[in-house]
Amino acid sequence: MKYLNLEDVTDYVEENIGEFHQRRADRLESLKLTEVLKRKNPYLFKAKNINDAHDLVKLLLEAHLSSQEESIFGEFLEKLAIFVCNKVFDGKKSSAEGVDLEFERDEILYIVSIKSGPNWGNSSQIHKMVDNFKKAKRILLTNSPRANIRAVNGCCYGQENVDKGDYRKMCGQEFWEFISGNNKLFVDIVEPLGYKAKERNEEFQLHYSRILNLFTEEFTKRFCVDGRIDWDCLVRFNSESTQ
Repeated sequence: MKYLNLEDVTDYVEENIGEFHQRRADRLESLKLTEVLKRKNPYLFKAKNINDAHDLVKLLLEAHLSSQEESIFGEFLEKLAIFVCNKVFDGKKSSAEGVDLEFERDEILYIVSIKSGPNWGNSSQIHKMVDNFKKAKRILLTNSPRANIRAVNGCCYGQENVDKGDYRKMCGQEFWEFISGNNKLFVDIVEPLGYKAKERNEEFQLHYSRILNLFTEEFTKRFCVDGRIDWDCLVRFNSESTQ
């Protein structure tokens, strides 16, 4: 185990956090209104009595972007976790399917699947993760029959820390301490994550406002009649059979 220099972590974050901001901006610019409308539930918006085209488009766009940003930022945090673990335990990106990180600590070889938060998947997705852990163990034991291998589902935030039998679930503080040996790292990474956040988010808002206005104009032309949302047209576009 080596000492974690927090300046290294700060430098890494500041050098790479721009990728998160750029990717979400790129996703926004490449987005099409028809794609968003196909993925969201039109009945929900009707039930909420949303009759303003601008409000409806804004809700659609924000819901879509929220899920997109969660995914993009989750990938960034995964890379950060691997970077930190590499500095302390010589951890490395795993080549095994569904396993993100491998490292040895206290004579135990850990295989880790990293997720953003604790509520990341349904039962079939969790079952798939367990299968991936089992496959990875079999392969590793073929090369090192005496290895003590343990599986971990590491979550970058949250408080659920429990032994699940086939693997241990570690969240938030426990996870960051597990891969770094530093019980304050979960707090220490907050400040560098905000590097140039104000400038980058102001720039993003300019893109967002432009796309929102363009989408509202397109939606009004295509799904409004005499200034009112044509729900029949919208639902048919979203759900009518094409066969």
